Amino acid sequence: MANPTVLTENTTPAEAGARRERGSDFAELSRRITEAGLLRRRPLYYSVRFTLVGLALAGGVVSFLALGDSWAQLFVAAGLAVVFGQLGLAAHDLAHRQVFSRRRPSEAGGLLTANLLLGMSYGWWMNKHTRHHANPNHEEKDPDVAPDLLVWSRRQAREAVGIPRFIGKHQAVLFFPLLTLEGLNLSFNSFKALRSPSMKRPWLEGTLLLAHFALYFGGLFTVLSPGRALVFLAVHQGLFGIYLGSVFAPNHKGMPMIEEGTRLDFLRRQVLTSRNVDGGVFVDALMGGLNYQIEHHLFPSMPTPALARAQRLTERYCAELGIPYHHTGLLASHREALRHLRGVGEPLRAAR
Repeated sequence: MANPTVLTENTTPAEAGARRERGSDFAELSRRITEAGLLRRRPLYYSVRFTLVGLALAGGVVSFLALGDSWAQLFVAAGLAVVFGQLGLAAHDLAHRQVFSRRRPSEAGGLLTANLLLGMSYGWWMNKHTRHHANPNHEEKDPDVAPDLLVWSRRQAREAVGIPRFIGKHQAVLFFPLLTLEGLNLSFNSFKALRSPSMKRPWLEGTLLLAHFALYFGGLFTVLSPGRALVFLAVHQGLFGIYLGSVFAPNHKGMPMIEEGTRLDFLRRQVLTSRNVDGGVFVDALMGGLNYQIEHHLFPSMPTPALARAQRLTERYCAELGIPYHHTGLLASHREALRHLRGVGEPLRAAR
């Protein structure tokens, strides 16, 4: 269903009225996407993809058990970091009902993938990610740009106190080192969220999380000596965090921030705050299709293999309307994000 048109800062009431008469701009794009068949489920694709991820996980576990107490396990740790990243991407697609159209199989798959295999609360992440999709890069409403450790706007920088104020001065340099903690941060917030009133199934999610970490830590400290187990943990979780951050950071970081009171229609809100990442098949696989972030935000339930064609339709349509549509390479996207982090931290560096 099309979203209602609202006034933007550059839209006159007459223009808004004309737009309502012909339907919203998003409605026309949605019609073209639907007619192209891009919202149909792709069961074969997901069957193959999830089977490959499952085999990679099984291969990592078998290798871990076969190597025993050896420093060669660090290669297994690095490999499993990539597998865990792919599990996160699988949980993401399940949550958006890209795999199954019905809620129950989507939730069941999400709980097993996120909680049991990954050690992250599906319910907590769903709540957070849904709010992000509704208001990407909104300073007040998007939890992904809340000033937790980092600041994402100059206003946040000026108002920062405590740890965000200290880190914000040099956050561009500290960004990737901080990502090494992201995997542990996801697990910590998952357990913390079990006490939240918004959690629908706290006992089930808590049980699955405990089962994950019982197997994870039990395996580490049974097979490896304590020292090697801790190094394995650091390598695995650190690289997993960097991988996740490298997938999600290019999508919105460094794109325009939306302040309270700014009025944008759905199409412009999603397009103007999102960045696509070019790179072909390798980047598609590495980022699980999230490199087509603009199309993903416009059509969250669209299966991953349809996003490339949707990208061409969407970019062409945005050109018709004169809406800026931004895409760039993988390294350039990270440069833009880091440049933004450095820029918004300027007020903190200038303060003495």
